Amino acid sequence: MGTHNLLLRLGESVFLEVIALDRAARRPENARWFGLDGQTRVRADWAAGRRLRGFVARTSMLGPLLGREGAALGQQRRVSRGDRAWDFAVRADGSWPLDGAAPCLIDWGARGPAALDMPISGARLQRVLIECPDPEAAAGCYQAIGLADPPALRRGPHTRLLAVIETPQGERILS
Repeated sequence: MGTHNLLLRLGESVFLEVIALDRAARRPENARWFGLDGQTRVRADWAAGRRLRGFVARTSMLGPLLGREGAALGQQRRVSRGDRAWDFAVRADGSWPLDGAAPCLIDWGARGPAALDMPISGARLQRVLIECPDPEAAAGCYQAIGLADPPALRRGPHTRLLAVIETPQGERILS
């Protein structure tokens, strides 16, 4: 996808991924995931303190879910890095479903989540809160895809994610 990625394990199968364009990499044929081709928007969100832009949910039913919800969630793409390959849903324009209030979907395959191969960091995700203009639409999406343990939702003027992380130095909030 032409990106730099840094990962931090935050639980058994949970990790935080910081992603940025890799200007030295070949540009992909299709839109990059996570809205990264819209750098004006990425920079505006960053400046406004909306730096945590979305989340990804694991499923083993990617094909059937996209058959029902593909208009909102995107199309299946095969992605790989090193010796790991997985399937990921990406919208045609690369944007987040519901502007980040709904997850992108991933199927890690038989090998399981990438977090299992990461060292334990000492940090642990406690909870996620999503503010968005239409929390009912986000809740409806969660129900449609069968999202287990969905984030808390509340109404707000823009989509904004807040992640509460327990660290050895105490609780920290990423937004």
